[in-house]
Amino acid sequence: MQQVAIVAGAAVVALLVGWLVQRRQPDRPLATSHTVPDQIDRADFDHPDADWLIAVFTSDTCRTCAKVWQSAQLLATADVAVQNVEVARQGHIHDRYEITAVPAVVIADHEGVTRRSFLAPPTSSELWAAMTDLLDQR
Repeated sequence: MQQVAIVAGAAVVALLVGWLVQRRQPDRPLATSHTVPDQIDRADFDHPDADWLIAVFTSDTCRTCAKVWQSAQLLATADVAVQNVEVARQGHIHDRYEITAVPAVVIADHEGVTRRSFLAPPTSSELWAAMTDLLDQR
């Protein structure tokens, strides 16, 4: 009889532990703290006199960055400066604007105000649409 009580007690404990494990909420996903600046100093970038700047923050080791850079280059005009800000060569700019993830794209107006940004790699269509929308707002 004592053995039955021990087995029954162990079964109750096992059921209770199983129930508690099932009720436990999963850990919340980690929130990212990656951001883009709200304001930049256009003098930190090439062609500060252009009406618009598309700054593509990249790393040479990032294959996705290369695709984003290729897409952004297509938007370069006399009014739209496009610059690749590669971390190994221009890390001081990454540091100054606290860029912690690449690719990151900042589209800033002539005063350096960020008007659009992308932390995930934008498609060519998304970059084109963003720039078109900003130019139409003038």
